[in-house]
Amino acid sequence: MTLADLNLMAALPEIWLLCAVSAIMLIDLFIPDERRDTTYVLSLLALAGCAGMLFTGFSWAPAAAFMGMFVADPMSQVLKIGMTVGTALVLVYGRTYAADRAIFRGELFTLSLFSLLGMMIMASATNFLTLYVGLELLSLSLYALVALQRDSVTATEAAMKYFVLGALASGMLLYGLSMLYGATGSLDIHLVAQKIASGAANKTLITFGLVFVVTGLGFKLGNVPFHMWVPDVYQGSPTLVTQLISSAPKLAAFAFVMRLLAQALPGVADEWRGMLVVLAVLSIAIGNVVAIAQTNLKRMFAYSTISHMGFLLLGILAGTIEGYAASMFYAIAYMLMAAAGFGLIMLLARQGFEADRLADFKGLAKRNPWFALMMLMVMFSMAGLPVFVGFFSKLAVLKAVVAIDLVALAVIAVVFSLIGAFYYLRVVKLMFMDEPQDSAPLVAKPDMVLLLSVNCLALLVLGLMPDSLLTLCHKSVQISLGLL
Repeated sequence: MTLADLNLMAALPEIWLLCAVSAIMLIDLFIPDERRDTTYVLSLLALAGCAGMLFTGFSWAPAAAFMGMFVADPMSQVLKIGMTVGTALVLVYGRTYAADRAIFRGELFTLSLFSLLGMMIMASATNFLTLYVGLELLSLSLYALVALQRDSVTATEAAMKYFVLGALASGMLLYGLSMLYGATGSLDIHLVAQKIASGAANKTLITFGLVFVVTGLGFKLGNVPFHMWVPDVYQGSPTLVTQLISSAPKLAAFAFVMRLLAQALPGVADEWRGMLVVLAVLSIAIGNVVAIAQTNLKRMFAYSTISHMGFLLLGILAGTIEGYAASMFYAIAYMLMAAAGFGLIMLLARQGFEADRLADFKGLAKRNPWFALMMLMVMFSMAGLPVFVGFFSKLAVLKAVVAIDLVALAVIAVVFSLIGAFYYLRVVKLMFMDEPQDSAPLVAKPDMVLLLSVNCLALLVLGLMPDSLLTLCHKSVQISLGLL
């Protein structure tokens, strides 16, 4: 093995991030609590360097590294840029929130960066081992972040639930991957696909392994009936950690599903497509219906996430380039929507006050019209109303489903989306038509307000001009799957 076999340049952003977070851990040891802004700035610089390398090193030609266990292809590079942006939004939006709750510490920054590193490895993995390493690096970082408020009973309880169910999901996924290895004799996703296509794989083991793999994926995505952890973890976690869980990791989850199902197991697509249909329908239906009964905004967003992950699966189960591209577009759009939604909760929060109840948003238009308008854009986009990016992301997924003659599935998704619009519009009604219950002044740092405004306006701009991003997703998926 030589350095040429490793091709370290293909993994330069990951290497930079690993070196940067290691340096930040050491530097943070010598920084007193009152100067913790230094660690914050260093973390943002690490993310800026990572994003710069991804932009300047972007190439349409896939480059393999570490003897074929890692690939820098267009799909992974686009997703990594989204993950880096999503993580940066968490740190900027959560700066004041974390300081007010005594969690503005080195652990917050280093664990957030380690979780990003796990996501990036997942996006580029072309081997079962690399996929699993990336998943565990992300998962373990998130478990610790959820429990960051050690004195909070709800946070500790949420972390325990997340850890136990996450470990169960990881075990099932690993068991499924071991079956796929036993059936094909390979851990490389391309060789696994070749063995299945040529008929050289053990079909019985493949089928059993597929059941465990899809179950594990369902847990990680939070799809029904594996969604039990989502509402409790969303509500119990500090809001900036909830924002992290709900945004950037969804891009990594999309990449994970693509690597396993679309690249490693296309030869048994008929089998996993049936499983995904069940997961998607249950998620869209139960997620939207149960969200109506929620009075806590974070729990409402949790059930909303479940329904959105159902929509994400619709594009993947289509099994076409258009479907995969639509799901990728949906994942990016949802990352921006979730980041903005939780950012606005933290914007209204203050020391000793979480602002996570629906009642806390009553009369927001009278207290601050601009903040209310931003929340309106987030709600309209999540509801899938026209001119916002949420509408076009849902439309792209539904078109892909209709194109393979699953019209009934598309109709079910549309009906439950209409039902789901109720709880989004309810928030708008509370903001604009009710009297405020809280008269405390809304104070936020200028950088947070500016970035949050750009984030919300992006939902409108991408809705007005969705073609460029959708075309980018389409071409990226085509090249990454070797179909162009």
